[in-house]
Amino acid sequence: MSTFEFEDAHELLGAEPLSLEMGVQRQPSGALHVAARTDMPRCSGSMFEWWFRFAPDTEQYTWWHPLDHVSSEWRETSARTHVGSTHVVRERLNGGEIHDLLIHFVDEGEFFGGDHARHARELGNVSGIVCAHIGIGHDAPHDDRGRPIGGRMAHIARDTPTGMVLRSRFWLGAGLPEAAARSIPDQLGIDLMQHAHTEFKYLAAFLPSLYIADPQERAAAVSVW
Repeated sequence: MSTFEFEDAHELLGAEPLSLEMGVQRQPSGALHVAARTDMPRCSGSMFEWWFRFAPDTEQYTWWHPLDHVSSEWRETSARTHVGSTHVVRERLNGGEIHDLLIHFVDEGEFFGGDHARHARELGNVSGIVCAHIGIGHDAPHDDRGRPIGGRMAHIARDTPTGMVLRSRFWLGAGLPEAAARSIPDQLGIDLMQHAHTEFKYLAAFLPSLYIADPQERAAAVSVW
């Protein structure tokens, strides 16, 4: 199986299956690449992006994963976009210990480089994208632009006749020195894979109803039902 470094992230924007859709793979850089795939019936890419603009509080965050999610706070939020906001969370991964995480959402063009994301949307291969820099620990180091250092994350939605399919990818340790990245255990990646798949199954159960209750989004949601 070929390796999949963060620099290859634009390859995720195609509709065709990839050699790794569910699993964990250590990269030559030391980063741990985590892949998860989730079918989300009756959902759409528009709904998915709206969920992050909605900025769920702790109660709503536990709806998303009743077993693993502990607390949710948000910084620099905007009603128009999730880009630029920071999600400050405490969560378990597959029922294990509680982790403190910083998730800072960034522009898809910056994340994937060039015009890759725009072209994928124009082709209909992608209907929603949420991508972020991850910091492990609420005191994680930041780069010179104020973004946490410790990993990268991308959720890529593609609408289907029955809903949407979500491709989730994480690069744990991306941006860290190689020795620090290699110190991240494989089991953490396996737990994250299972957590990501499960949390989006939970989300699919209530997202369409929550989305359609928003007057500004109702018209777009009706076409999915």
